[in-house]
Amino acid sequence: MVIPKDMSPLPKTTRPLMPLFERPDAEPEDIVGTDAATRALSVAVVENDFVERVYEKLAHVYDFAFGPALHAGRIRAVERMGLQPGHTVLEVGVGTGINVPLYPRSCSITGIDLSDSMLEHARRLSEELHNVRLLEMDAADLRFADDSFDIVYAPYVISVVPDPLAVVREMQRVCRPGGKIIILNHFLSPNRLLAWLERAISPFTVHIGFKSDLDLPALIAQAELKPVSIEKINFPRIWSLVTCIKA
Repeated sequence: MVIPKDMSPLPKTTRPLMPLFERPDAEPEDIVGTDAATRALSVAVVENDFVERVYEKLAHVYDFAFGPALHAGRIRAVERMGLQPGHTVLEVGVGTGINVPLYPRSCSITGIDLSDSMLEHARRLSEELHNVRLLEMDAADLRFADDSFDIVYAPYVISVVPDPLAVVREMQRVCRPGGKIIILNHFLSPNRLLAWLERAISPFTVHIGFKSDLDLPALIAQAELKPVSIEKINFPRIWSLVTCIKA
């Protein structure tokens, strides 16, 4: 499917987004650290064709395997969006469309994914929803114009893409100034022992859909994200919901 680079999303609004509270217990240096700008994001290396094969295999079992256990985070992420009628949302890595029922019908939703098998499930789920469109697309090369969306959201996907930094930069590019960039994901533990274990198993966890050692402080520093809140969610609380505002 060929999509023009300047493709525009569904009509959007310039309605201001609701501000989020600051996280009171964390200063910027606590989040980023001293060498975050130069650290490798992960020890694992994957390519797009590998990611596509993994999710082709997971398409039929994804909702069963990862649905209920991770659903609290999905609900919280949509709450954090502060959606208003007319808002435009880009979901990066829409997968089987498991998030689609959570969005109000008064908002315009665009979902992209690299896996056609995943998108087939999402199309069946959203076929009666006129506010949702689904496109096959590489998250590191979003075919939308700059400043196209009010909210750009990546749920449980940023740790499996070949180049997380490129994906986050694309998310920033297509998000309008003052809009929200939201990342829901597992990240490397700050505990040294757990971090060592997560690095050791990361080359294996990619086979079930994620790198277990993605470094959040390094990603924040290198992508120049502006987080307004970082929350631990789901159970066990090894998943993070990162909400940022585009300057």
